[in-house]
Amino acid sequence: MKKEKSETSTRDMRGNISLIFNILIVAFTITGTVIMMGKAANGTGLTSSGLENLKYYTVLSNEFCGLVALLWIVCRLLKIKFPAVLKLIAVTGVALTFFMVACFLAPTYPDMNMYAGGNFWFHLVVPVTAMAEFLLLKTDTKIPFKATFIAASSSFVYGICYVINILINGIGKWPDTNDWYGFLNWGYFIGFVIFVCTLLLTWAVACLLRFLNLLIATFLGSRPKRAGGKDK
Repeated sequence: MKKEKSETSTRDMRGNISLIFNILIVAFTITGTVIMMGKAANGTGLTSSGLENLKYYTVLSNEFCGLVALLWIVCRLLKIKFPAVLKLIAVTGVALTFFMVACFLAPTYPDMNMYAGGNFWFHLVVPVTAMAEFLLLKTDTKIPFKATFIAASSSFVYGICYVINILINGIGKWPDTNDWYGFLNWGYFIGFVIFVCTLLLTWAVACLLRFLNLLIATFLGSRPKRAGGKDK
């Protein structure tokens, strides 16, 4: 009985913390969006402004993450069970953004400030907040492993659309290039390698986040069950 009360208390605590985190995610996403809708941030190397920014995976992943957070809040208030898979998809997208900027774009283009203007919120604040929230996210049932492939599909779909746009409209020249991430600066083969590596990285990030969520839940004594009610 005491163990059950302890697990219930832990779940309630995690639920309340998640609520705070989701409110912050929504607020941070709105802040970044408002800034993004203004003029292009100086020194970032990006010339887009307004709705044109929706061509970037960074922006799309952050907007989706903010929308998922808002839906989570609504479902909690209405006491409706929210599919944890959506949370995994959303956090994987912004986590990929975080790691791509920190490990690839920022080192590759050192003269560009990747954390200026709306990018400060979309490249750093929202991703970090979303990752922290997901690690503490409580789930009644374990997120299935196959969900990691679903989470990685967002990068695959975006990549296909990115390539199709280039094949139809050409690469173009800066600042009107259709290769706005510069993946083809070293040729199509290297661009293809980057695409494959990005897919693998996205899947790896999804796997890592899922694992850490389960690990923390186990540490807190509220390990989720398999679908069907059986413990892992």
